[in-house]
Amino acid sequence: MERKNLNDLKKFLDKKVVQFNNRDFIKDDPVCIPHLFSKKQDIEIAGFFAATFAWGIRKTIINKSKLLFQLMDHAPYDFCLNHTDQDLKKLEKFCHRTFNDTDLLYFVSFFKFHYSKNKSLESAFFNNITIRPHDNSDIIERALNYFNEYFFSLEDVPGRTKKHIASPAKNSSCKRLNMYLRWMVRNDNKGVDFGIWKKITPAQLICPVDVHVARVSRQFGLLKRKPVDWLAAVELTEELKGFDPQDPVKYDFALFGLGILEKY
Repeated sequence: MERKNLNDLKKFLDKKVVQFNNRDFIKDDPVCIPHLFSKKQDIEIAGFFAATFAWGIRKTIINKSKLLFQLMDHAPYDFCLNHTDQDLKKLEKFCHRTFNDTDLLYFVSFFKFHYSKNKSLESAFFNNITIRPHDNSDIIERALNYFNEYFFSLEDVPGRTKKHIASPAKNSSCKRLNMYLRWMVRNDNKGVDFGIWKKITPAQLICPVDVHVARVSRQFGLLKRKPVDWLAAVELTEELKGFDPQDPVKYDFALFGLGILEKY
């Protein structure tokens, strides 16, 4: 693409970022779920469940997430750490699409295990990888692969539950996990993303990619790869760094908005 056309595209996408990256965006997006909470650990857990549920109709994702935290007495961190067997019975028969109560109980057991030894879920992604300043190469790939192994390291993991946590090693685009990392890491004072994790910078994030974002990206010449996989997410992110190397993932707002909200 010629430089003039690239400049025009950047201006267009920047306008779309401004249009969608603001507090008006929150109420109709799954990111509204972690915004229901103020404690850091509640935000982390609520955000993780909302991101895990984030496929299908957004209204349904939001309603099912709210139902789950109603069952947890609107205190997910306290529930995960201090639940009784009787408390767990309240989770029976919960489901969202293919995510059922077997999966939910394992997620709760993981959070109990992790938070009994750690103050933040950030360490579940980044504790065992080397992070060098200004190194944007494969930090997220290594972090997501490590998280997948760590998340399923408890005994008696239900085989069915493994399908709910993607990894680059399985060549997934990891759309929902990359979206979750965007929520936790980006902090631009616009009110949507939280910026409560500090081990990496926004420059090191990978853009969330699904079929809608991929379609719009191809129309703009930002993505050539046909499979919607990990390499596609990396390819798109590298192109977006040409527009803003310090915060390429802000363009997720523009591409998502064009693909889903405006049916571009």
